[in-house]
Amino acid sequence: MASQRRNLMQSHQSWTDDLPLCQMCGVGTAPNTVYGPDGKGTQSHPNEDGHFRFRGEDGLFLYGVFNGYEGSRVSNYVSQCLTAELLLGQLNSSHSDADIHRILTQAFDVVEKSYFETIDDALAEKANLQAQLPEGVPFHQLSPQNQKLSERVQELEQEVSGGAAAVVALILNNKLHVANVGTNRALLCKSTSDGQNQVIQIGRPHTVDNEEELQRLTALGLDAGRLRQSGLIGGQSCTRRIGDYRVKFNYTDMELLSTAKSKPIIAEPEIQGSQSLDGVTGFLLLMSEGLIKALESAHGPEQANQDMVAMVAAELAQQGSLEAVAKAVVERVRRVHHDVFSSGRQRAPLCSRHEDMTLLIRTLNYTLPDGTLTPTQGGRIYPVSVPYSNSQSTSKTSVTLSLVMPSQGTLTNGTNTASTLEEGTPTPGQSPTATLQSSNTQTQSSSSSSGDGGSLFRQRGSQAAQPDETGRVPPYVDFTHFYRLWGMDHGDATQGGLGPP
Repeated sequence: MASQRRNLMQSHQSWTDDLPLCQMCGVGTAPNTVYGPDGKGTQSHPNEDGHFRFRGEDGLFLYGVFNGYEGSRVSNYVSQCLTAELLLGQLNSSHSDADIHRILTQAFDVVEKSYFETIDDALAEKANLQAQLPEGVPFHQLSPQNQKLSERVQELEQEVSGGAAAVVALILNNKLHVANVGTNRALLCKSTSDGQNQVIQIGRPHTVDNEEELQRLTALGLDAGRLRQSGLIGGQSCTRRIGDYRVKFNYTDMELLSTAKSKPIIAEPEIQGSQSLDGVTGFLLLMSEGLIKALESAHGPEQANQDMVAMVAAELAQQGSLEAVAKAVVERVRRVHHDVFSSGRQRAPLCSRHEDMTLLIRTLNYTLPDGTLTPTQGGRIYPVSVPYSNSQSTSKTSVTLSLVMPSQGTLTNGTNTASTLEEGTPTPGQSPTATLQSSNTQTQSSSSSSGDGGSLFRQRGSQAAQPDETGRVPPYVDFTHFYRLWGMDHGDATQGGLGPP
């Protein structure tokens, strides 16, 4: 049976290769990195993330980002096989929202059960070999034959270990459904009826910091205080995960989980939906935990959503393809994370390493600009209301930043806030409102200081500026307003290498 499952997995891989990819989607990735004292990074293990982005029939779209740990076996298996449980006619436009949620939940359950079947033989062999080894004897004291048995046990353990978190987005009948297991994240940026654009975190991560998840675990007989104090369960922060047989089947042997009445770590997804996409302009982001944690380590968890949206908005205003946008944003996060480590600032110790990073961007009624245009040559502004807190899916506390979207119009003063957010981090104790201002406030600030360079972008003609006598091209970006926001003296900034040439 297990061999049949392995063959089935391979057929799924071949079958998914033939599925049509969604062209309204782009993916960017970066490998895990550990920084040395000299600031150079090295990859500590092979990539463990996975993703898919498929277009089915009957107006069906399916996207997913998978964050593996202790190997890529589970994330690869889920990314290959979940499509077979959702895109072989199981879903069609006649299904209700309740039907869709039921099918999604069943798909996760079937995929995890089939994964465990693929490792049955390895688990049986491992148990048989362990029974032949003497208990409590160090490896170097074992006989040569038993050392070989012990090495084989370790190989099998590595083969069957690990698990994965998953966030899956399904669009059917122009409605969005998001299924989440673990600590990946989904953000939806959309225009509201009053002309504003809100960024909404869909769902919450499954950790002991999630009160609903903590209540679920305490209802099974676990101690809430010990769970909070530990933070990690089986070496991972997520309280829902796919795979990880050691925690799923041996939880009664784990002191932290031994009092549970039933299996505490589950693969059942929380499903949010259905979000109508009729008339929506914006984008959907699916992010792996490694990407989120890297940005949170560099800038703090309170700003991660705001910073991510700002980076995506800046790249959407300039790049000619979604693949280029996603790759550029991931590179920005990687660079920001590395720069914080190299700076020696307060957060530097938090940025000594990052895990694999994956970003999937799906646009909604969005047209990319001409990639040859500069940010000053086109674009119109959508104010984006972003919650301060990312601990809940919605929040009344928000700030507004400028989201640049392509248009035939001309940018006005102060409209490229989003393009500059990723370059700076507020000084300790500074409120996010110092950099994320409302569009009205930003416009007023620009117009009131127009006499002294308040406009962030100087106007320039369609012809390229000519070099001066030194061979330099005059800058078209005026950082005066930026310096004022940061409380920097223009002369000091110039001496530090930040001012115009």
